[in-house]
Amino acid sequence: MTGVVPKDDGAAVSLEDLRQKMVDFAKERDWEKYHSPRNLLLALVGEVGELSECFQWKGEVPKGLPDWKEEEKEHLGEELSDVLLYLIQLSHYCGIDLGKAALRKVHLNAIKHPVSRYIKNNNPEENKKFVDEKITNQDNNNSNGVTENLQSQ
Repeated sequence: MTGVVPKDDGAAVSLEDLRQKMVDFAKERDWEKYHSPRNLLLALVGEVGELSECFQWKGEVPKGLPDWKEEEKEHLGEELSDVLLYLIQLSHYCGIDLGKAALRKVHLNAIKHPVSRYIKNNNPEENKKFVDEKITNQDNNNSNGVTENLQSQ
């Protein structure tokens, strides 16, 4: 890997592409000996702290970050990338296929939170009341619903 930042060619980047780049990056520098799951997790936590600093003292931030300077957005992208790259490395050294695990988690969340629980009809006002009522009752009624639904499949 060179020290030159590649230009964005618009091509999609997969988790596998990033995983392999990080494996190669560590191998070229003989850093593999430091990459235990514990060390990677601690590094990830540190990076999450740095990511949090990007939002510190800003109050609520609207979607799209319209009031942020371009340098702030670039810095945020770097911190988000650090978190992603450490997460990919951690999953690699733990033997977890992060893409498959994430898809499975989306599926589990869909079972735990079916659309019918949150959307009643096309009227936004009625839906808000419906959702508020369902969320209020959710914690009391659905402690083991995911496990039961998975076992029935």
